[in-house]
Amino acid sequence: MAELDHQTRIELEAAAFRGLVDHLRKRTDVQNIDLMNLAGFCRNCLSKWYAAAAKERGVPLSDEEARIAVYGMPYSEWKQKHQKEATPEQQQTFEDTKPLHAEISGHTAR
Repeated sequence: MAELDHQTRIELEAAAFRGLVDHLRKRTDVQNIDLMNLAGFCRNCLSKWYAAAAKERGVPLSDEEARIAVYGMPYSEWKQKHQKEATPEQQQTFEDTKPLHAEISGHTAR
C-alpha cells in the first residue's frame, strides 16, 4: 500500500465512516443489540465516538446532535420507528459478551 499523507488518510477515514453510517441508516432491520452482540458496537457507540471526537477538538456537540449525525433523525424517532423489543436470548448474549463491547460505549464490564 502506498504511503498516504495525513490529509488523504483523514479524508479516506471520513469517507469510510460516512459509508458505514449510510449503510446503517438503510439497514434499519438490524437492531443495535444485534450489532452489539456480533461486533461489540452499535449506532449509539458510533454517536459516542463522534461526540468524543468533537469534544477532543473543542467542537460543541450535544449527545442528541451526535445521534442525529449517525441515525439521520432524533434517536427517539428512530426507536419509535425501528427498534424492537430484545428477546431474552439477545439480552443474555449481550450480558455474555460485555467484556468484548466497545469501551467508549459505556457497556463494558469494568
